[in-house]
Amino acid sequence: MTMRNFRFLLLMVAAVTLLAMAGCGGKQVTRVDVDEQIDLSGDWNDVDSQFVSAALETQITGSAWVEDFRAENGKKPYLIIGNVRNKTSEHIVVKTFIADLERSFINSGRVKVVASAEERDQIRGERADQQEFSSESTMKQWGLEKGADYMLMGEINMIVDSEDGDQVKYYQVDCYLVDLEDNTKIWAGFEKIKKFVGRSKYKG
Repeated sequence: MTMRNFRFLLLMVAAVTLLAMAGCGGKQVTRVDVDEQIDLSGDWNDVDSQFVSAALETQITGSAWVEDFRAENGKKPYLIIGNVRNKTSEHIVVKTFIADLERSFINSGRVKVVASAEERDQIRGERADQQEFSSESTMKQWGLEKGADYMLMGEINMIVDSEDGDQVKYYQVDCYLVDLEDNTKIWAGFEKIKKFVGRSKYKG
């Protein structure tokens, strides 16, 4: 074997070795059930969002104000979800939490939910197009939107207790319903989550 061939062989062996090492160092991805509870960082996650939204929906629609409204007005109340402020130090995708809340309300069948301001802009654009391009029998009319009776507002707060690398995280989501006609708060409630995050095994 010539020296040139020997060097070429060494280069090939080195290249194959590097590729093998790169393959071993890659991430392994495993698909899991979307309902499986997985906590990696201990921060607020999808499980927390779904749990809190479902719990708040049960509290809100199970309160006396719903039946009082239906008895007085002969219809289901219309809700709109306003701002839910993240007042924690964590990055929480509040839009996902709001979507979970809306879904819980809609699926409960106890109340009706109207579109957000952003969604209404898109719908109104489509309605405007219909006035020009759709047939008279199928175009949707202006001025028939359902106005919400109440707005749901709230905030997410967190308290952290830390020692020796261990943490206890306490989240509290406070929400209240406001009458859009007279600004009266007709319902107030909260839901909380407590997590232990650390290396040592917590013993309750």
